[in-house]
Amino acid sequence: MSAKKIIAICQSGGEFATNKEDGSLYYSGGEAYALDLDQQTHLKNFKHELSETFQFAVDGMTIKYFLPGNKKTLITISKDKDLKRMFNFFKDSDQVEVFIIAEEAVARNVSNMPASRSSRTTVSEAVVPHDGPQDLIHAHDAIDMEEPIDTTPLDVYDEKHRRAAIQWENTITGVDQRFNSFPEFREALHKYSIAHGFTYKYKKNDSHRVTVKCKSEGCPWRIYASRLATTQLICIKKMNAKHTCEGTSVKAGYRSTRGWVGNIIKEKLKVSPNYKPKDIAVDIKREYGIQLNYSQAWRAKEIAREQLQGSYKEAYCQLPFFCEKIMETNPGSIATFATKEDSSFHRLFVSFHASISGFQQGCRPLIFLDSTILYSKYQGTILAATAADGNDGVFPVAFAVVDEETDENWHWFLSQLKSAVSASGQITFIADFQKGIRESLRDIFGKDCYHGYCLRYLAEKLNKDLKGQFSHEARRLMVQDLSAAAYAPNLEAFERCAENIKAISPEAYNWVIRSEPAHWANAFFGGARYNHMTSNFGQLFYCWVSEVDELPITQMVDVLRGKMMELIYTRRVDSSQWTTRLCPSMEEKLQNETSKAQSLKVLLSHGSTFEVRGEAVDMVDIDHWDCSCKGWQLTGLPCCHAIAVFDCLGRNPYDYCSRYFTTESYRFTYAESINPVPNVEKPAKNELDGAVVIVTPPPTKRPPGRPKMKQADSLDVIKRQLQCSKCKGLGHNKKTCNKNNAIENDVPETPLLMGLTTEEPEGST
Repeated sequence: MSAKKIIAICQSGGEFATNKEDGSLYYSGGEAYALDLDQQTHLKNFKHELSETFQFAVDGMTIKYFLPGNKKTLITISKDKDLKRMFNFFKDSDQVEVFIIAEEAVARNVSNMPASRSSRTTVSEAVVPHDGPQDLIHAHDAIDMEEPIDTTPLDVYDEKHRRAAIQWENTITGVDQRFNSFPEFREALHKYSIAHGFTYKYKKNDSHRVTVKCKSEGCPWRIYASRLATTQLICIKKMNAKHTCEGTSVKAGYRSTRGWVGNIIKEKLKVSPNYKPKDIAVDIKREYGIQLNYSQAWRAKEIAREQLQGSYKEAYCQLPFFCEKIMETNPGSIATFATKEDSSFHRLFVSFHASISGFQQGCRPLIFLDSTILYSKYQGTILAATAADGNDGVFPVAFAVVDEETDENWHWFLSQLKSAVSASGQITFIADFQKGIRESLRDIFGKDCYHGYCLRYLAEKLNKDLKGQFSHEARRLMVQDLSAAAYAPNLEAFERCAENIKAISPEAYNWVIRSEPAHWANAFFGGARYNHMTSNFGQLFYCWVSEVDELPITQMVDVLRGKMMELIYTRRVDSSQWTTRLCPSMEEKLQNETSKAQSLKVLLSHGSTFEVRGEAVDMVDIDHWDCSCKGWQLTGLPCCHAIAVFDCLGRNPYDYCSRYFTTESYRFTYAESINPVPNVEKPAKNELDGAVVIVTPPPTKRPPGRPKMKQADSLDVIKRQLQCSKCKGLGHNKKTCNKNNAIENDVPETPLLMGLTTEEPEGST
């Protein structure tokens, strides 16, 4: 039987536009061709066929499509797996719409967007009488936001650059040409000058008239435009189109404003939100022959982004409307925010019904708490709660945007989380041991939770307290022993690891013993962590945040919503193909344990207890799902000793696996969907007017300079220190060594027992 085929309607050369009624996207213009697709089609072959069809370079195209029933989220195809997933999404349909975007494509200008000023002006020239909203020019706009970019002349102005600008040669046609506004006229003039290769300056530039002349000394080129009597139209009254300067042969460096570049790139930015400044600079130079530096391209991107999405300030004003829309379109969701006394933004909590239901119906009662810094204009922090699905995949449960990471904000976040997952019984949390989280969990969840300290933070704390007193190698070994002690399944193994630390430093040993092992060591921990030891399990979610953290708050949250929506849909479709009783990763782990069980010998002890002999002797109690190796209890899957007993008794090991690892539970996790939230980018004015609560941006702004990057999430936190080859001391070399330095010799030892030992909660070991 022939393989199932679908028709791919491949479109290119048009542009995406937004439906004002529901916020969905549609594709307008361009050309379309039909190509056949089947399950065996490879992306490489598909790209070659598209390349021949549209005359694009194979490596210079991006392929996108819409999810079924969702016209707001474009999915990118970058590998064979993506192409097969698209085929699976539409295999029951006859066709799928595919959009091909050439990397060299440059956004078309939209004439009704605010235009840029094309020359430097003084404050007196910039502040003009108010003669209508569209013609009011503020001094700071003229001097700061629209300051011309000083581009250097290019040595080469070839036909490739000319092709990019040739479309603008006739934006100015001559006398009697009319425009809707002065900004539209200025924009047309700017493009005209680029297409014809000359620079100009304003002689008059106000809300009633504009007079412009060629900047070249003695050149007669001049144009005069003013308002057409009794109308709002702008008309060219006089124009001398003759240049006596060398025009395009001068190869003069074009004057380009950030606003102009923003207009050029905004359509591409709409399709590719992660359009990088360095790529913008490369594209503008290639297509228009204009040289931009990084900061100029970055500011142009900011202007384009604000034109498309609105300003950061507007986004905070939209928060009441946004939260209302989330709960309206996703019933059962929680979306709430709080402001300070001065109405400035304080915090926002979001948990979708699909996440709440998925956690309660299919995920193990295990939540990872962590945070990540936002690098947007007003900074802030994301606090997140993520869970693990049956296949050990990241499942976002809830998140909050807060003005800063404080104990109070953590308490508020956990209070909101409690209201969302209150019916989930006893929960184990993996989080930092900081005071705010520790006390908030105890106050809010009480006896209904266990708090497992994140091993990564614990190792960082130990290393920090040891630094300066031990060599790199000694600290590395102690952190390694700390990790081994955390994973140790019983008291004997834990004590062996602790003794290894004691052999290096008795003080470090005391640090470990007083750091509350009951909250981080498997040998003492009372909750069920399923062998997850660090809080950064939700790395997938934090990667999403890092991609969108510069967006205004409402757009950022909506993009995260879209990614969660896609994740749920994709995993639901993928799991529908599974035929095993357990999720694939758990099935693989069980099979590994089964292969180990083949060499073990089972002896009946009494009742449901069995003795299993291999390299060691272990006791298995099948009625209590217990083995002396503790592997069964720690992971939720039968260990090799238990499986050896099941083989002996003829029982099925699958009956003794945690229900959270079954394919059925996995499908329950992703049974509910997250629905689109319409009109997020540009809500109707009458909808915003109904907002009772006014929200203004927080007072904090991003400081200048390159932001500090978050440390890598790894237990390998040891950095090598300088060690003197003369005195063997740490922190200096032999050139700066001074044995007779009294200050160095008289410094007392710094105690290690810091941080964790200053405050001990009840129940510490």
